Amino acid sequence: MVKITKRVSKPDWLKIQLPNTAEYNWMNKTIRDNKLHTICTSGKCPNAAECWGNGTATFMILGDICTRACKYCNVKTGKPDPVDWKEPLRIARSIKIMKLKHAVITSVDRDDLEDGGSELWAQTIEKTKELNPETTMEVLIPDFNGQPQLIQRVIDANPEVISHNLETVRRLTPQVRSKAKYDVSLKVLKYIVDAGVVAKSGLMLGIGETEEEVLEAMDDLLAVGVKVITLGQYLRPTPKHLAVEEYVTPEQFEKYKKIGMEKGFKFVESGPLVRSSYHAAAHINALKE
Repeated sequence: MVKITKRVSKPDWLKIQLPNTAEYNWMNKTIRDNKLHTICTSGKCPNAAECWGNGTATFMILGDICTRACKYCNVKTGKPDPVDWKEPLRIARSIKIMKLKHAVITSVDRDDLEDGGSELWAQTIEKTKELNPETTMEVLIPDFNGQPQLIQRVIDANPEVISHNLETVRRLTPQVRSKAKYDVSLKVLKYIVDAGVVAKSGLMLGIGETEEEVLEAMDDLLAVGVKVITLGQYLRPTPKHLAVEEYVTPEQFEKYKKIGMEKGFKFVESGPLVRSSYHAAAHINALKE
């Protein structure tokens, strides 16, 4: 692992160049024209070209202002705009225009809403399936403050995969996540598993965790039935955000992948540039033998 010192440059394995192909530019234009919020573009995801080329994209619903202020996240925080009930149809139509084989949908946290945004979540999933019956779907949901009836609303809309990120190890959770709690996230994931849905989670590395803590988090996720895990390098969005403590080497990521598979995960996506939706289309098969 590469320890961080002041003004150290990123290692070569983290240096990427965003593509400038006709397909990539067309997808960007479609997203802008339909006034969509996507993680692919807003997060300048290094895997966007690969995912788009494979017919996958990640959309963010319920606006672009979050009610929480996690130390790692560059999404705006504050008082969100009112819910846009036209958004489900706009998402569904855009997925059709983009001819996506697999769609990933996530959202900001909406603690200002009594239902946490779960009704719009359900409508988005249902409308997307109605207009795109051949498109599979993963949803990356917030914790809904651990309220089962809100999680159930998403489950009832029948996405193929439901993901909720643990984000970091138990010890660092209070420093990294503004409101979410480690055990609440595990409770959310267990509820998803008990409903018979593929459950997925992810961790950011390089913020001060130890290898032992990462393996402990893996064990905690396996204990509640999670079958898919993503591990990627945390990159600091701005100087105001949580500092990077180390750049985890590709070799260490590969070690985590090997250990995770040996422990019993069905899929372990592990690498410096891996993000939550990386290779998402493959994860719908996590419950198949």
